[in-house]
Amino acid sequence: MSNVHLRKLCITRGNNEIIRDLDLEIAPGEFLVLLGPSGCGKSTLLHSIAGLIDVSGGAIEIGGRDMSHADPSERGIGMVFQSYALYPTMTVEKNMSFGLRIAGTPKAEVTRRVRHTAEMLQLGALLDRKPAQLSGGQRQRVAIGRALVREAGVYLFDEPLSNLDAKLRAELRRELKLLHQRLGSTMIYVTHDQAEAMTLATRIVVMQGGRIQQIGTPAEVYDTPANRFVAGFLGSPSMNFIDGSIDATGCFSAGAVTLQLARPVAAGAVTLAARPEHLRIDEHGPLQASVTLVEPMGNHQVVWLDCAGQALSSIVHDARPLAAGQSVHFAIDADRVSLFEQSTGNRLQSGMP
Repeated sequence: MSNVHLRKLCITRGNNEIIRDLDLEIAPGEFLVLLGPSGCGKSTLLHSIAGLIDVSGGAIEIGGRDMSHADPSERGIGMVFQSYALYPTMTVEKNMSFGLRIAGTPKAEVTRRVRHTAEMLQLGALLDRKPAQLSGGQRQRVAIGRALVREAGVYLFDEPLSNLDAKLRAELRRELKLLHQRLGSTMIYVTHDQAEAMTLATRIVVMQGGRIQQIGTPAEVYDTPANRFVAGFLGSPSMNFIDGSIDATGCFSAGAVTLQLARPVAAGAVTLAARPEHLRIDEHGPLQASVTLVEPMGNHQVVWLDCAGQALSSIVHDARPLAAGQSVHFAIDADRVSLFEQSTGNRLQSGMP
C-alpha cells in the first residue's frame, strides 16, 4: 500500500488550464473515487498520477517519493482503462502475464501471481482462452487482473465498467468492493456514475471544471452537500430545489410552499433543497399538490408533483395507488433539508446540519 499526495497540481493543454492548484491526499489502503460530469478533469487527474500526462506545476508524491516527472513504469502503479485493451491473439494467461514477462520477472513468480490473481477474479478455468471467447465481464476481469498481478502500491481505474451492461456493472462493482476488502490496496477510481461512487468509495471527491467541489464519505457528500452543484449531481432523482426566503421566525416560504425550519437560520433569500425521500406524501401533510407523473420502479415509486407551479419529486416506498391529476397532501422533513445561498450556491452552515 502507498499513499498519494497531490500538492498544488496544475495541468494545462495548450492555452487551456485543466487543473489548477489542486491539493489532495489519499491514504494508504483507501478506495477514493473521483466523481463528476464529463469534462470535469477527473480522468486527466488520474492520467497525471499514472504519468501519462505531464504536469505543468505542483507535485505528485507516491509512497512519499516525488514522482511528478517519473516514467509510468517507475511509479509503482497498476492501471485499468475504460477499454479492455487485451491482445486478441494471446490467451488470458499471456495477457495477464505480459507486463511481468517484459519486465524480466522470474517464470515461477509470474506463474504464482497469475494463478493467484486468476483465482481471486474467478478466471482460473479461463486461462487458456483468448479474448474473443470471453464475455464482456470476463474481459474486464482479465484487464483488472493484468493490473493486479503487478502487486503495485496504487491501482488506478479509469471508468472500467462503463462499457458493460447494467447487470454486469452491478456484478463487477460488487466484486471490486470485495477485492478491495481482501487486498486492502490503495485504489483511485474515476467515474461519472454516482451509484458506483456511493457503493465503492471510502471517500468521494466531487469535481467540476477542474476544481474539487467537496471531499467526504458517501454519507457526508449525500447528506450534507457543500454546494448546489454537489446537491444536484448526487441522487436520482436529484434534490428538489425551491428558491424562497426565511423570515425572522425561521419560517421558509416560497409561494405555496412553507416550512418551519428545525434550526435557527438568519433571515434572507435562500434556496431550500430536499431529497425526494424526505418529501413525504401524507394525507395529514400541511402542503398540497397535484400528481403530474408516476414512475413505478419495482420496490418504490417516483411521484412527480406540481405545487402551485413548483415541480417536486417524492419517493414512495409502498404500492399505494397514485395517478396523474390526483390531488395529494405532503410534508417536507425539516430536519433533513439543506439550505444554500442563492448568490453563490454554497451551503449555509449556520444552524444547519
